[in-house]
Amino acid sequence: MGQLEDMALFVRIVDAGSITKAAEQLGMAKSVVSRRLKELETRLDSQLISRSTRKSNLTEAGELYYQRAGIILNDVEELNELTSGAPSRIEGTLRMTAPLSFGLLHLSDLLHDYATQHPNLGFELDFSDRHVDLIEEGYELAIRIGELQDSSYQAKRLALIRFVLCASPAYLERKGTPTTIEELSNHAYLQYGLNKNDTLELIDSKGKKHPITLESNIKATNGEFLVHMATKGHGITLMPTFIAYQKLLSGELVPVLPEYQLPTLNAYAVYPKNRFLSQRCRHLIDFITARFGDEPYWDSYLSLTT
Repeated sequence: MGQLEDMALFVRIVDAGSITKAAEQLGMAKSVVSRRLKELETRLDSQLISRSTRKSNLTEAGELYYQRAGIILNDVEELNELTSGAPSRIEGTLRMTAPLSFGLLHLSDLLHDYATQHPNLGFELDFSDRHVDLIEEGYELAIRIGELQDSSYQAKRLALIRFVLCASPAYLERKGTPTTIEELSNHAYLQYGLNKNDTLELIDSKGKKHPITLESNIKATNGEFLVHMATKGHGITLMPTFIAYQKLLSGELVPVLPEYQLPTLNAYAVYPKNRFLSQRCRHLIDFITARFGDEPYWDSYLSLTT
């Protein structure tokens, strides 16, 4: 193995957090990874990782080598792509994570189309709502919704995420349609999440915010379940439009207090900072952005309410 390969192996060990995890991600035996790390340290005549029975830490030399190695490896990969005389091909395996409902509802067909265009590309997909550490778990890309806090990642905005307060026509006919924010308290509320109570913030036409705390009779950690319960007449729910849009288009759900706005979020493509973004990731991000656009298709129901 050459020095670049050993350099890449060392960076993977640091990113993964351990030799064991790096070996799992690379599909290599732990003993092989450990031996190559030792050979690298011997060649450099410097210990890069201080190992104990409990944990491993970068030495001062290891920290320096890690930082510079990441830059060199990124530059090499970028240079290879820029100067390659071969036709550009999207290939390899893209490891990606995305929220469960968003992934199944809006990425399934999109990834089918992308995979059809690029038959040499493989995917490893984690559709779940857990927070994935991209670096430690070896993922290239994540789709995330909400405010981004971790400064170790870079992000590109993909789409605006709107919310809608909605219920079934049958429920509103039975219980009455609320005409004021205060009247929401008289209704059954279907809450996303298992917190004690949910505080909604509605915004009037003048931009004034009106918070209201609602007690929930049904709580769940899955939006599709809550949309199903709402269509069956169990109450009013607050949902991202990317989950509720089909029921809104069919009329099985209708907006409640549509004259008020609700806070919005954004969907982002997130990837590790200071790392060269592979061509397969860059092209996929552009593909997703073009598909969703400034007004994503799941907000088409809005034309029916204006």
